[in-house]
Amino acid sequence: MKRLTELFAALYGHEPQQQTAITNSGSNRQYYRISDGNLSVIGVIGTSIPENKAFVSLSRHFSENGMKVPRVLTHTEDFSAYITEDLGSEDLFGLIQQDPSGERTQSLLKQTVAQLPRLQFEGAQGLDFSVCYPIAQFDRRSIFWDLNYFKYEFLKPSGIEPDEVRLEEEFNLLADWLLSYESPTFMYRDFQSRNVMICNGQPYFIDFQGGRKGPFYYDLASFVYQAKAGYSAAQRESLTDCYVEALQPYHPCSKEDFRQQLRPFVLFRLIQVLGAYGFRGLVEHKAHFIQSIIPALALVREFLSDNDFDRLPYLCDLLRQLTTIYPAAAPNDGQLTVEVMSFSYKKGYPTDFSGNGGGYVFDCRSIHNPGRYPEYKNITGRDKPVMDFLEKNGEITVFLQHVYALVDQTVSRYQKRGFTHLQVMFGCTGGQHRSVYAAEHLARHLAEQGVRVRLIHREQHIDITL
Repeated sequence: MKRLTELFAALYGHEPQQQTAITNSGSNRQYYRISDGNLSVIGVIGTSIPENKAFVSLSRHFSENGMKVPRVLTHTEDFSAYITEDLGSEDLFGLIQQDPSGERTQSLLKQTVAQLPRLQFEGAQGLDFSVCYPIAQFDRRSIFWDLNYFKYEFLKPSGIEPDEVRLEEEFNLLADWLLSYESPTFMYRDFQSRNVMICNGQPYFIDFQGGRKGPFYYDLASFVYQAKAGYSAAQRESLTDCYVEALQPYHPCSKEDFRQQLRPFVLFRLIQVLGAYGFRGLVEHKAHFIQSIIPALALVREFLSDNDFDRLPYLCDLLRQLTTIYPAAAPNDGQLTVEVMSFSYKKGYPTDFSGNGGGYVFDCRSIHNPGRYPEYKNITGRDKPVMDFLEKNGEITVFLQHVYALVDQTVSRYQKRGFTHLQVMFGCTGGQHRSVYAAEHLARHLAEQGVRVRLIHREQHIDITL
């Protein structure tokens, strides 16, 4: 904060009256709105000096060439902090959430994609790509960074152990495909509605410090396939048409050819996003990214249902498996849904995709374990022999009586207060016998009372609504 105060004072001759932190969920940079009562600017403190230098240099280049980006007003000598003009608080993503089909929203969406080719082509003219961070050009190395990020931060944490040889072969095939569309353009790389500010009725672009020289297809794929934006198939088609029309002066092509060439970039972008969501959500437990996983996988499911990738059958099969592992989006009708889940402690706690972070986790491991006996190894707590075993000494019956009392009281309070989601989880060693039995019985108990229940047995890949 002291660095920003000193920068502001050096720029305007007096210290600011107010500095307010701006919420930022996607990076380690800290943003502040700084004001003296008459004017307002944005102060940024970044932990990566090369990344800060990239933003300052790119912003100045784009500003000097008439692009709509925030101008950098000053920076510290070591580039650890800088100040930009304030573009206000309205971003395109927020507008989409508030009024997705409104005339103003649709107009700004089309303006945004129509301006993109100019930034990509004219913005690349005279640009020193060596300032880009962390790499100057979209190449095989950077492609594999994202592919391996997906493999280690999302695919494997989801419980899938891939055939490493087959996956590596298809990663190489995808990289070859992407690199066959090389172009001398600026690739924004994270071009999405959260990075578009609305200032004086015009879209302005921010957070382009990760850009580099690369194919222009990637940015449109990033924009129209942003999962949380929730575009319909018709909207994606319309925005793609708008982009292709604006692209003609720079790269004449038919809409049909463009769509075919866009396909591998959409696939790659979806893979890249899953890797980012895996790290930010499943590892760092940031709610925004956890909540983004389900719509992202829904988009993967939709995209693969509409597109065949004969040259990448194994990779596409793994992606389809992922769409079955994670639960589908819960209904959003204002009614309470109780999500009851069984899981194995060996594979870690389940993630709360609602973002609420509330509910119960009950440990079933103190109950006598059928899994110790050969005759129960290949069946679960849904099968009568296991149920009979667990009920024989009454341990699990007493256990569930206490669970029912706690959960019933909570359900009643949630319904009265208008809450829409409650998660109740049962864990045991393997997620196969005791936890499955407990989850089944609680789910039936609640359903008999007219409560909507979503029953998930994570380790058996079962997801049903009662």
